Amino acid sequence: MLLERPIWDVNRYRTPSSLIYKILSQHEWDHAQQSGVFKGSGIDIQDGFIHFSASSQLAETAAKHFGGQKNLVLLAVDEETLGSDLKWEVSRGGDLFPHLYANLELSTIHGSYPLPLDQNGRHVFPDVVLNS
Repeated sequence: MLLERPIWDVNRYRTPSSLIYKILSQHEWDHAQQSGVFKGSGIDIQDGFIHFSASSQLAETAAKHFGGQKNLVLLAVDEETLGSDLKWEVSRGGDLFPHLYANLELSTIHGSYPLPLDQNGRHVFPDVVLNS
């Protein structure tokens, strides 16, 4: 017997193929959740786009721009949900970095994770990042 509709939505459980990441303060994340959208951190607003990193760029981004900072959150976003507002552009060391030229809608966020410090003051990334 064929069902007219699926028992569950397969796409709801799909794993994104290309996650990109945003580091922000817990305060900024709380504000975004209250307002329903993330408009960017101070540097994002200044530069005119929201800065993201690929998983391979995260450790250096955290060390360079967030070294020793506590109360940080890591957002994982499926880049495919951002459409043409996402541009990969040359930045630090000639690497291509993802830049979002729009507000970040919370519906595009795949997950949010605390970003604690280890005993040496380095950020500890969640397994979802280490395994991507």
